[in-house]
Amino acid sequence: MEVLQNINNNFGSYQQLISFYEKHKDDEFMNISISIRSWFAANMSSALGAVLDILSNNLNTILFSNNSEGAETILKKNLFLSYYGNYPKKYDKYHTTIPFQKLKQTDGTYFKEYIFNQLLNRDEMPHMSKAARDSIAEAIYEIFVNAQMHSQTNSIFVCGQFFPNKDKIEFTITDVGKGFKSSVNNHFNSNLTSVQAIKWAVQDRHTTKKDTPGGIGLARLSEFIKLNQGKMQIVSYDGFYEYTAEHEKSSSFIGEFPGTVVNLQFNTGDENWYSLKEEVDINDIF
Repeated sequence: MEVLQNINNNFGSYQQLISFYEKHKDDEFMNISISIRSWFAANMSSALGAVLDILSNNLNTILFSNNSEGAETILKKNLFLSYYGNYPKKYDKYHTTIPFQKLKQTDGTYFKEYIFNQLLNRDEMPHMSKAARDSIAEAIYEIFVNAQMHSQTNSIFVCGQFFPNKDKIEFTITDVGKGFKSSVNNHFNSNLTSVQAIKWAVQDRHTTKKDTPGGIGLARLSEFIKLNQGKMQIVSYDGFYEYTAEHEKSSSFIGEFPGTVVNLQFNTGDENWYSLKEEVDINDIF
């Protein structure tokens, strides 16, 4: 039995998921039993779900058992465990979960609605104008589009969680397929590491799209996250990148994640009001 223990939004937890994947990536027609112990940050269902989808596609059977009560409860509330056996949904009395969803490449319209309904329109999110909210939505949607165009993935996995005692919302998007390193190096015939490719991609207007606008999503999100005192994490292959207002750090994993994870942390204790610069400039005229 594989034990995943104290899974949170940090380097060590991503390494646990990568080590689990590396151990089982070549398995076929196997029963893979998993026990989730202690803490499991519900938004990490996005990354774990992507790994399990690959293993399931190799005709393995995924089984969960002997989970800690708290972890199992939250993973019933966000619908994650409903994908793996007879786990009924548990009522989310305090509306803290953003449901786990496995989306197809063609689900772009649904994904936009999901962003607004499950994330940006929540009362806990920082206050912002409609134009600012739409701008953040487009930036998040660009992550989905990049997964469609570049990763060659069949599925995209999304999930989130509101932590009221910590004043934060975590929202995670994961795809399985070509990561930043492969996309950037193939486009420029370069030899960047995973971390170098991620750092290139988060710069404004940097994109590998041909004859198509792009390259603003991650840059815009990092700008907002800096003002909001939140956090952005990107995992791609063996690369880890984290950005906050206080630091920018990166590292390399042992083994590789089979795709890309983008995790966004929003500070819900932020009492500022956000609007676009263009809105401010227009109002200054009158």
